[in-house]
Amino acid sequence: MNVVSALHELRDLSPGKEEFRASVLAGLSASPKTLPCKFFYDAEGSRLFDLICELPEYYPTRTEVALLTARAAELAALAGPGAALVEFGSGAGVKIRLLLEAMREPSLYVPVDISRGHLLAAADGLAEDFPGLPIAPVCADYTAPFLLPAPSGQPPRRWAGFFPGSTIGNFTPPEATAFLAGAARLLGPGSLMIVGTDLPKEPAVLIPAYDDAAGVTAAFNLNLLARINAELGGEFDLAAFRHEARWNAAESRVEMHLVSRHNQSARIGASRFTFAGGESIHTENSYKYAADAFRRLADDAGYRALRFWTDPAGLFGIHVLEVPASARV
Repeated sequence: MNVVSALHELRDLSPGKEEFRASVLAGLSASPKTLPCKFFYDAEGSRLFDLICELPEYYPTRTEVALLTARAAELAALAGPGAALVEFGSGAGVKIRLLLEAMREPSLYVPVDISRGHLLAAADGLAEDFPGLPIAPVCADYTAPFLLPAPSGQPPRRWAGFFPGSTIGNFTPPEATAFLAGAARLLGPGSLMIVGTDLPKEPAVLIPAYDDAAGVTAAFNLNLLARINAELGGEFDLAAFRHEARWNAAESRVEMHLVSRHNQSARIGASRFTFAGGESIHTENSYKYAADAFRRLADDAGYRALRFWTDPAGLFGIHVLEVPASARV
């Protein structure tokens, strides 16, 4: 079954090769060197991330799934009947199933993801399992403005955003505030926003989650260089870099780096980049938010807090936020 023709046509707003090239050249020309984590998710990167979510060290996925399972009925009641769901960074579409199964007559599901193949595969699977549900996939960088697909028939009684997986932690706090404010403008007054957040904890728990014994996260990180080689004509020697996860206590974040094993250089077309031994490319942050810290951030973005749930061990949290009906967004 092809969800694109059977339901809604795919809206493809994904970044093109020139945007990828410009972002990579700018990041590697900066000091310290960086690469945008949104470009992790080509087909191979998406496959590796799905494997990460199943690793024993990676507690966020199983903890969030357990929370969503326990609270799905309450989330469905807050959204109300006939609501439309927009999932930012939909990935494999695993967690959204828990909400869709609990909701009463959802009117539309809009998965938004930067990985086109991954997006369509997940949408196809959901279309088979929820045959009466209109699905309108949007391939886009959800940090940039985009328009929601126009629903057929009656407008949704309420829009609800879903941003699971602690992906909000990939943004700096000002970026997270800007994203949430943009989501409020997109979804409109009276809308809900359901956000998963990873809570602060000991580095002994955090670091293995981002540097697993099987080396899957290392492969995921290094795949960004492989993608640069394949798509931009890069000449990076992947064996000359190693993956490293660091806990930055001052910023309350785990950082992922690709560290140069020795002095070297690499080219992308006419651009040449030099690396000292031990120099790193900073590829991703994962901020850890205490509940009150995230509520302050959401308040700055124009939301009011409705609910907060965490697991018994205090590993992970789910926030339910609302854009006031009177808000001018």
